[in-house]
Amino acid sequence: MRRAWALGAAIAVVLTACSVKQDTGGSTGGDVKEVSFLTFETPNLTPAYWDAAIKRVTDKYPDIKVNKLVAPTTQGRTDYAKQLRQSGQFPDVMIAVDPAGFAEAGDLYDWKPDELKDFQFPNANPIKGGHHQLPANTQTIPPIYYNKKMFADAGVTSTPKTWAELLDAAAKLKAKGLQPFTIGGGKDGFPASMIMTGVVSVDVYGRTPDWLTQRRAGKVKFSDPLFVSAVAKFADLATKGYLSKDDVSRDYAATEQAFLDGKGAMYPMGNWFAAAADSKPHGFDIGVFNFPTEDGKLVVPAYTGGGISVNAHAKNLDAAKRFAIAFQTDKQQIDVSVKADGLVPAIKGYQMPADIGPVLKAGYDLYKEAVDKNAVVNSFGWETADDGLLPGMKNKFYAVAQDIVTGRKTAVEACAFLDTEWEKAK
Repeated sequence: MRRAWALGAAIAVVLTACSVKQDTGGSTGGDVKEVSFLTFETPNLTPAYWDAAIKRVTDKYPDIKVNKLVAPTTQGRTDYAKQLRQSGQFPDVMIAVDPAGFAEAGDLYDWKPDELKDFQFPNANPIKGGHHQLPANTQTIPPIYYNKKMFADAGVTSTPKTWAELLDAAAKLKAKGLQPFTIGGGKDGFPASMIMTGVVSVDVYGRTPDWLTQRRAGKVKFSDPLFVSAVAKFADLATKGYLSKDDVSRDYAATEQAFLDGKGAMYPMGNWFAAAADSKPHGFDIGVFNFPTEDGKLVVPAYTGGGISVNAHAKNLDAAKRFAIAFQTDKQQIDVSVKADGLVPAIKGYQMPADIGPVLKAGYDLYKEAVDKNAVVNSFGWETADDGLLPGMKNKFYAVAQDIVTGRKTAVEACAFLDTEWEKAK
């Protein structure tokens, strides 16, 4: 399992030995090498974002030609990569694709120590002792963004720190005819599971940080009381009407827009939403608070990784590796990524831009506080290494979250389902 202290080093953004790359216009020369690059699109990461990002690297390395591929859904990129592999079209480079399964099969390049020297956590996310995804950034998943006007209208005067305070806020909002939470689902799945991720992370990992490692070892189960009690809190929100079952038909983009349109007071989402909160039109002020815990103790779920993986069998392996490293370490590219997607880069020597927006700054400050207080845990369902869910289990997690919201499964039934699927995945 990744250590919480390792995540903390992400805040050490001012270092004496700067490793952030500056554009030198260098090139290796020679014949043009083609590489395919699997991306994904979100409301933040638009086609224009990817095209410009690719151009920054190919301007620096004109001997590399990139053929962009786009996953059909935001969270479907891993499944799409599997389909491409099965059809003999496995991409040369892929970003934010879960390496589990691919790495064990020998299909991903194992990054060497000298190639990881510019990253703050070169040993993050090991799979069978290897490192198959560049540990590019840290994300908190999920804080809760909120509509300050709705909170004021409902008489909610402070942001919740305990679960009881969250329930009280939701009750006051509902009593005023306001939808307490904005959630989604649809083709992307994961927006329905964000609250479940939060409550499992703070309640389960907050007590047992290596719980999922123990699950892999068969020492604990999803149907154990600790896990069931966390899921029951999520189910209780649905039972009380604080979550709308109709919302799970919305995809990710529509879910984000629904919150920006004022259709819900609270929006549990990864810190990447801060970029949209700071840049997209909305008629109210947006605040952010940490996911509440049972007793108010500070516990902040976060994930470091999510970077580029390279096909170990790529025809132009050297070009693919050069592209990946340049994409993840070029300062101009990182600056654009920070503002576009609200991430916290885990690159040595990097400093956050001075002009980041207020919502991103607020979330970043919350994360720094958690780091200072050693209060960071893994974000359940987002791990991608030996301490993560088994291959294929993330989609089961997203599906069972939607089943809970719609009333098709109780918390006990949902946890039993996860145990059954886990045995199949083994």
